[in-house]
Amino acid sequence: MIEFKLPSLGADMDEGTLLTWHVKPGDTLKRGQVVAVVDTSKAAVDVDIWHEGVLHELLVHPGEKVPVGTVLARLLEPGEVAATAVDAPAIAAHASRRAVSPSARRRAKELGVNVESVKGSGAQGAVTLADIEAAAHATTATPDRQTEMRKAIAAAMSRSKREIPHYYLAETIPMANALDWLQQHNKDRPITERLLPAVLLLKAVALALQRTPELNGFFREGQFMPSAAVHTGVAISLRGGGLVAPALHDVDNKPLPLLMQELADLVKRARAGSLRSSEMSDPTLTVTNLGDQGVESVFGVIYPPQVALVGFGSLTTRPWVVDGKVRAQPLLCASLAADHRASDGHRGALFLAELRDVLQRPESLDATATQASVQ
Repeated sequence: MIEFKLPSLGADMDEGTLLTWHVKPGDTLKRGQVVAVVDTSKAAVDVDIWHEGVLHELLVHPGEKVPVGTVLARLLEPGEVAATAVDAPAIAAHASRRAVSPSARRRAKELGVNVESVKGSGAQGAVTLADIEAAAHATTATPDRQTEMRKAIAAAMSRSKREIPHYYLAETIPMANALDWLQQHNKDRPITERLLPAVLLLKAVALALQRTPELNGFFREGQFMPSAAVHTGVAISLRGGGLVAPALHDVDNKPLPLLMQELADLVKRARAGSLRSSEMSDPTLTVTNLGDQGVESVFGVIYPPQVALVGFGSLTTRPWVVDGKVRAQPLLCASLAADHRASDGHRGALFLAELRDVLQRPESLDATATQASVQ
């Protein structure tokens, strides 16, 4: 028997409210399938499952708020037979015989409520019209999310500053080469296929981490656990206030056009409240970019259990020495907040130096991904 538990969808999540199930007992589930929607303090998140099997029973009902780690459902492993049933289809047949009043069944159909996921309050657990109305209200209710989000962010950042010995570094990066390459790349391309500078920065961060892997991973149970994959958390401001930092996966191995598409999609879904649990739970490092807000530099707070955060400010044109001559150049301040338990200032400085050097060779940002995809 496999237990499916409520995952942590971020360092600032201690509990969540189940909004709806997309599955019912007897369904065959596949890895990566979205099975439920959970309301956190920041967004309604699609929860995907990473087990295969037949859904045996649902243990939490829509509208219930439960702590992270609570068992939401149980699955039968492939080939496993439940002790109370001969085969999996029998489970579904048993579930379909639940007592539901005719009026409740009609109302559930009107409201799109899954009757099998509703806890009945009638005689012998029968589902009543009031139960359906309550389930529908729980699904659509919208608490003061901005207030709750601020509380959650404050709690996570307080924990971060309390537990993590931060150190901070910054580097001024000349951006003339990168911007010239970007202009040539976008030339004669339709708007929908053009790249934004943010994509170059995300890819450059991922490649720079290859030299300093101790900035990419998690600090858990008193030790640093490096991550072989680079899943970059992208700080996204929400229209109603607050922010989320879902992950772009495998940033170091993807070509720039694909990253641009995925970034645009991620921002759109984040602001529409349609993120997946895997995007919220597995960023290995976070990047925040406040350049569009006119901020020259940003020194962020690390999202635990991550061990680093990279910040970018706005592009500014200033005097800069090039080949012994002072010229006006576009410059960018890149900052690093890092965890002293996993790295030190020397390694952090190597990361920023590598980031600066990679951005002087913008053509290499896409070439690396292309070569990897061929291999």
